[in-house]
Amino acid sequence: MTKAELVTAIAEKAGLNKAQAKDALEAFIDSVTASLKSGEEVRLVGFGSFVPVNRAAGTARNPRTGETVQRAASKTARFRVGEGLKSSLN
Repeated sequence: MTKAELVTAIAEKAGLNKAQAKDALEAFIDSVTASLKSGEEVRLVGFGSFVPVNRAAGTARNPRTGETVQRAASKTARFRVGEGLKSSLN
């Protein structure tokens, strides 16, 4: 599902027009991004959690050449699936 398809689905299910649905989706994304940037976990009960993760610097290997390179420390996010979502998929 693309972002445009998600906006359409939100608009239909929530009874909004597409512009309102797009604004709501972008507000959600911006809020989650801001929380993760500040190091906070975003927990949606029954759906899952977005968790900020700090990756330490280290060495990595280029699989094509076998060359070892240094990888800088970075921040990323992980999604942990909630029980409600997991049970609805199985």
